[in-house]
Amino acid sequence: MTDNQSTPYEILPFTMDAGVMSRAAIGLVVLATDQTMEYEWRKIIDIPGVAFFEARMPSPASITPETLAAMEKDIGGAVETILPGVELKVVAFGCTSGAIVIGEDKVFEGIRKVRPGVACTSPITAAKQGFEKLGVKRIALLTPYVSSLNHLFKDHIDAAGLQITRISTFNHADDSEVARIDAASLKNAILDVGRHDDVEAVFVSCTSLRMCELTSEVEQLLGKPVVSSNSAMAWHALRLAGVNDPQPQWGKLFEL
Repeated sequence: MTDNQSTPYEILPFTMDAGVMSRAAIGLVVLATDQTMEYEWRKIIDIPGVAFFEARMPSPASITPETLAAMEKDIGGAVETILPGVELKVVAFGCTSGAIVIGEDKVFEGIRKVRPGVACTSPITAAKQGFEKLGVKRIALLTPYVSSLNHLFKDHIDAAGLQITRISTFNHADDSEVARIDAASLKNAILDVGRHDDVEAVFVSCTSLRMCELTSEVEQLLGKPVVSSNSAMAWHALRLAGVNDPQPQWGKLFEL
């Protein structure tokens, strides 16, 4: 047995630096059912001095307008758990369809009740900013959603001054299974819906779809920009945080 009275014990001095977030700290709200977003963000936001910190919030396994609307009450509680007392430059809300059903302004209001004045984004907010920067207006929409959600998407995006010219869907409401839609299915769907003359860019909507490692390849094959939920929101969060590093490996949007 060690004699604590005779064991040398020294309190050491130390200095501190800015830690892993010397350039920016970004907060990320992730749905409880999401299997993809954190994986893709870890790849994209692999920039020295930039860190993101996530919190999960309750979400339904079956995605419908009614179940998405019910998530509004949990937004503030999730944000409250992200590094209390530490300044976040941006908070991102990780649900494309939820931001449309609840409303972007209401989502950001819920965030700012906890983080007053913080810059906010969501996948749909980011996608619209991305299309503006890319200079495209005629968009093909590719989703896993059921019809009722796809029509809400079209109305929302059209109201922003863009035009949804075509809609293609996997028509699947189970978020856990959407995360397992494979690269071949996504690639074929993007090339098919994007090949038409009335399409200037393709929006692949849903944070559960695994797109970040596929985007650059599909853009080269298609010859048009391809914007996806997770990548767009990562790009927009970085730009809002003042991080403008080009990352062309993630697609045309990251060259801006």
